[in-house]
This record gives sequence, C-alpha cells and structure tokens, in this order.
Amino acid sequence: MVANRQIVSTLEADGRLIVELRDADLSDPTGHEVLIRVEAAPINPSDLGLLFGPADLENADYTPGRIVARMPDAAVRAMQGRIGEPQPVGNEGAGTVIAAGEAPEAQALLGKIVAAIPRTMYARYVKVDARSCLVLPDGATAEQGATAFVNPLTALSFVEAMRREGHKALVHTAAASNLGQMLVRICAADGVPLVNIVRSPAQVALLKGIGAEHVVDSSSATFLPDLVAAIEATGATIGFDAIGGGKLAGQILSAMEQVANRGASYSRYGSDIFKKVYIYGGLDMGPTVLNRSFGFGWAVGGFLLFPFLGTLEPEAVEQMRQRVRDELTTTFASHFKARVTLEQALTREAALTYNARATGEKYLIVPQG
Repeated sequence: MVANRQIVSTLEADGRLIVELRDADLSDPTGHEVLIRVEAAPINPSDLGLLFGPADLENADYTPGRIVARMPDAAVRAMQGRIGEPQPVGNEGAGTVIAAGEAPEAQALLGKIVAAIPRTMYARYVKVDARSCLVLPDGATAEQGATAFVNPLTALSFVEAMRREGHKALVHTAAASNLGQMLVRICAADGVPLVNIVRSPAQVALLKGIGAEHVVDSSSATFLPDLVAAIEATGATIGFDAIGGGKLAGQILSAMEQVANRGASYSRYGSDIFKKVYIYGGLDMGPTVLNRSFGFGWAVGGFLLFPFLGTLEPEAVEQMRQRVRDELTTTFASHFKARVTLEQALTREAALTYNARATGEKYLIVPQG
C-alpha cells in the first residue's frame, strides 16, 4: 500500500467545477500490474478538456490545492454523465517502476523508467498494466519520455491516415506546436509533402528553422493566396485542423478546390478531386464555419487518436511505438515552458497560463517536486 495524491476534476449539479488534490491509498500491484512513481506528466490540450473544459478560470476561487470555477449552463447540460463523478486527470507521463505484480512481464520492468498512458497521470503514483508500458531507451529521462504517446502517435497517425485514404500530401494547422514540429520531422524523413499553417511570423521562422518547406501565416494579408500556392506545390488533399472553430477548415477546402479546378472543365458540382479535413482539436471552441465554395467532393470529420489506432493492425501500431522509442530524443523531442508540482499546477498564475493553450506554452507536471 502506498499513500498517493492526485488531481481530480468534479462537475457538480449546480454548475461548480471543483479541481482539487485528493489523497488516497493505492494497493500493491498484482498480476501484470506495475506501480510507477510518476516523475513527469505533460499538460496537453486533451487533458485540459477534462481538467477545466470551458469553465471560467478568470473568476474562479483559488485556494491551496483547489480551484472552484463556474461552468457555463450549456456545458453542464452537455456533461450530465459526469456530474458528481470525480475524474482523475492526466493522459500520459513517465516515471520509474518501483513495485510489480508476480507476472514475468511486470517483474521485468522493476527499476526501469517507463512511459504510460493510464489517463490518471497527474498523481504521485499510478498502477498500470505492464504490457501497455513503453520502456524508455537507455539514458532517456522521464521528462523526455513523458510525451511518448499522445503527440508522437497522433503525428504518425496523420501520415498513416493520409496514406490509407489515398492522399499524397497533407495540411496541418497550429503547426508550430510540439506535435507540429514532430510532424515536420516525420514528413521530412518520410518524403511526405506538408503544408504548415501557423499564426505569426515568429512561428514561420521557427518551422523554417527546423527544415519545413511550406509554411503559411494565417495572420498575413496574403494568407489565402499563399495557402493556394502551397497546396498547388504539394498536391495536398487532406488536412488536420487543431483549431476547430472559425473559417480555417473551410478555407483549406476552398484552397484545395481552387487548385483542383485549374485547367479543368467547368462543372456545377465542382471538381472530382476528393478533399477532406479532419478536426482533431478545439483551440477555437466557436462554430466551425464552412462557406461552401468547394463543390461536392469533400468531407469534414473528427479525428480521435485511440479509435483510429483501433482500426490498425497490431503490427502497425507496434511499429509506431517502436519508432517513437527509437527517435524519442530527436524526431519526438518536446519542449516545455515551465515545470510545476501538483500543488503549483492549481495556482491561478499557472492555470491561466497553460489553459490559454498558446503555442510554446506547454507545462510539465513534476509530481515528486
């Protein structure tokens, strides 16, 4: 038995969102279970959806180890299923295995630094199935392995989905993020043409500095013609959009349609080139606006990592995991603005900063201090 502390998010029926540290004992691992001393866990956008959602953090009540915020009425109605149910938070992270069940697979991990994705990682300790762990390469730290699942597998899945759906190049938004930088490196190594959409000249310089060829700035007055030119140069017909709300997904489809129509005879149904944009994030929580200037050969859908991985052959998923392990400190390296303890993560200054979801502002929780 080990004394544990973890961050839990609870939505109450009256609309209060309570995010707090709770103490609870963890039983000893058995069978294939291992007990991990958590040493690093990133705060990803996917974590923030459960941690805070659209709650009003500006006007929240902050006390040591506890945040009480107001959730919008519409969100409360949409989240009826979680009312009164404490939700542990933290998709992924890494740490050292300090105890193991009797199964050989578990015993083999004793003392090793592993990455895991139990979705309860904002804690001092977690218990997970040894068979789901990723053993880090020799010399790698828990901090380097903390982001070994969500961003690397998402970036690899974009390329895999592109290939399986018959496309040859892709567009990615919010492309200066840690995930976006990984995708730049993957596409360069694999010879996949990539159009990167960013939101400032500084982000253009950042991606150009790591070898990106096609980078367009959505804040530029020439954004739309620049986007068309980049899509024409690459032949991209599939996009992955982290923004979600606003006009960007529709603008990508329109640019693809403009390129497809060049030199083609007129059709009132638009081009016969199929175009698709997957929305995989919600940096803009407003409505997705589609001004239908792209004919009828198009689709917009949602993209979730784990359901997509569930459609792949086990061998394909294992190849992805092995590539992440092999290139953990190069292709899949992440960078963090700050490191905070569990207690510090629930302070006003930290919560307002990392919940802003700004590129280059990723936080890392270090539960052991």
